[in-house]
Amino acid sequence: MKILIIRFSSIGDLTQSLSIPTHIHSKYPQAEIHFLTKHQFIDLTKNHPHIHKTWTLPEKNNLITIFKKALEINLEKFDRVYDAHNNLRSNVFYFLISAQLKLQKPMQRFKRFLLINFKINKFDTPFSGQRDLLIPLLKWGIPFSIPPGPQLFIDSEIIQKINFLKISLKIPLNYIVVAPSAAHEFKRWPVEKWIELFVLNPSQIFVILAGLNDTFTSVFNTQINVINLTGKTTLLESAALIQSATKIISNDTGLLHFAEQLNKPTIALMGAAPFGFPSRITTVILKKDLPCWPCSKHGQGPCVNKIYHQCMNDITASEVSNLMKKLDL
Repeated sequence: MKILIIRFSSIGDLTQSLSIPTHIHSKYPQAEIHFLTKHQFIDLTKNHPHIHKTWTLPEKNNLITIFKKALEINLEKFDRVYDAHNNLRSNVFYFLISAQLKLQKPMQRFKRFLLINFKINKFDTPFSGQRDLLIPLLKWGIPFSIPPGPQLFIDSEIIQKINFLKISLKIPLNYIVVAPSAAHEFKRWPVEKWIELFVLNPSQIFVILAGLNDTFTSVFNTQINVINLTGKTTLLESAALIQSATKIISNDTGLLHFAEQLNKPTIALMGAAPFGFPSRITTVILKKDLPCWPCSKHGQGPCVNKIYHQCMNDITASEVSNLMKKLDL
């Protein structure tokens, strides 16, 4: 049996979808599982023990390149296709690739409309990104469960490189990774809150991971217990640093799901968006229940609360610090 899984983005959703091949393998251990994603994310799938082959789309693509890639993939003669994305681009592959059984992750647009516009929640709670990706596979006779971690796999060369980096930067054994960025402002814990957290824990070393464009993190360079690696690590190098950290504190961003899939003790600071929630018991969720929540699908706002950005501002540094210490118990 040959099965194709389709998931293009985002980093967080793709990382959560790495549980899908393992979940399918649990029911069909002899299946040959392929994965289709964007080229820039191939490192996240290439070491997965249950992914036989990763197919990729170039970063810049158009309808012609998508059509050609679909025809190429169709030569593999897949028995099943699971579109775990269900957007315009994945739909093209879904309809062009022949298979005996096809499945798409439902978008549940009406439920989203009710939740975001009228605060009427018809979704299963607590929210869980992995559950929403795995539940559709019930139609293939695969009982629902979230595969145990890790579900993100890092090759030995990357681990060795990060070990040398930690030595050169004098990063101690007991360090905490923090991810202060996110795609949208209303998913970010304010900068001053992070600084307060660092000040409250002077003996603790914090390692900042962020993307090259996250220039706002330069303000943390003045903190003596912070090692700022913004823009200095690849996706898998960031994953390796998370893997060897004692714990992770993260906004609703891709690195949160790295930590989750690596089974690391994690504090998730959840803001305006409803659909990026982690799923494992290793993650503790900090979220404030406000009548305006959620204000938007992805955390892009606008903020409609009288107190600007209250969903994140109400999470205090003392609260995070106390929870951080409890994770050590």
